[in-house]
Amino acid sequence: MRRHTIAPRPQWQRIVEEQGVVYPLTRHPDGVLRPYWDESAYYAFTLPEVEALEAVVEELHRLCLDAAAHMVAEDRFADLGITDRGLVARIVESWRRRDELPSLYGRFDLRYGGGAESGTAAESVKLLEYNADTPTSLVEAAAAQWFWLEDRFPSADQWNSLHDRLVARWREQAGLLPPGPVHFAHTQADEIGEDLMTVAYLRETAEQAGLETVALAVEDIGWDGLSERFVDEQLRFIRSCFKLYPWEWLATDAFGPHVLATLDNGGGTGSTCWIEPAWKMLLSNKALLAILWERNPGHPHLLPAYLDGPRELATGAGYVAKPLFGREGAGITVHEAVREPVPAVKPDGSAPEPPPAGSGAASAAPADSAEGTCYQQLAPLPVFDGNHVVLGAWVVGDEAAGLGIRESAGLVTDAYARFLPHIIV
Repeated sequence: MRRHTIAPRPQWQRIVEEQGVVYPLTRHPDGVLRPYWDESAYYAFTLPEVEALEAVVEELHRLCLDAAAHMVAEDRFADLGITDRGLVARIVESWRRRDELPSLYGRFDLRYGGGAESGTAAESVKLLEYNADTPTSLVEAAAAQWFWLEDRFPSADQWNSLHDRLVARWREQAGLLPPGPVHFAHTQADEIGEDLMTVAYLRETAEQAGLETVALAVEDIGWDGLSERFVDEQLRFIRSCFKLYPWEWLATDAFGPHVLATLDNGGGTGSTCWIEPAWKMLLSNKALLAILWERNPGHPHLLPAYLDGPRELATGAGYVAKPLFGREGAGITVHEAVREPVPAVKPDGSAPEPPPAGSGAASAAPADSAEGTCYQQLAPLPVFDGNHVVLGAWVVGDEAAGLGIRESAGLVTDAYARFLPHIIV
């Protein structure tokens, strides 16, 4: 894994906007617009690296499904901050009928430094979190970076079978969908267009698979009190709906009781089949990280994580406090290990050297999250040319499908991160 600088293509902004990345710039707190899509550099991987990463991703996905089965069997929902027993019952039903329910994709966020670190890909990759419900950065990963590759390195390859796998996934699962069109819903709260374009892209993959589709906003979904069904703006029943809207919002908004009462979990007992299904709440919750570690202590691709506090991490490697339902880095605080205090005077009477920068205690107060907090071992992201790098490894169905890379100025990959393309050399 290497980072290389390169001159951006002429008119790069117009090019990527036409390809669906209508949000190529991000306004930072200082008011300045800076690139989100950043093709002033790219990352290069070897084929053995990618093959090793693929194997790790599929192993992590298998471990996550095992953890989900454990959560259901042992009723660990309180650990997930889910206390509504009606919602719990629907999640359990969804999990038990998962083979009858359409599900599409997810994204692992991984720490991996490649050639910048010792060890191989199979040894050094660590799971940071898993977004299995509403992952974004899909348009740039599946489409924009592929077109960039064709323009800049037409003889090279890329870890990117996302588009073909998504189309195939829709085709495979068409028989699980209720009759009628598949509705695709985004939220109007999205101000930059990322959710809108992610949903529009996924709708296109469904249409290429031969499905009839309808687009609408979550806020425009109606409730017909007479038939007790959700309807769209044309008053058509919504029998199936892909929603880029987190389940923890969907189930607890004002219309949440209607969602649960009419939830189609594959048994013909409801009227609306939501994609992703309700069981994905088991995998998109940060408590998953602690349960994974509990069930697989010492696993080479997992970081120690706990729900009852940082334990030994506070005086060991340090820790990161993550709200259970946090997204886009929101609410995350970084806590470096507490060090021994520096004596005022050395034994020889001279003044001591100042401690290294950042060697103090917590950098911020612990996350105050109403739903709970996961405390995960601090594993600072690798730095390439001054940039902190996280790999976003995609899963479609149960198979690894592609890679997206984001860089950030700090340790937390937040809304100000940048997306960079990659190649396989």
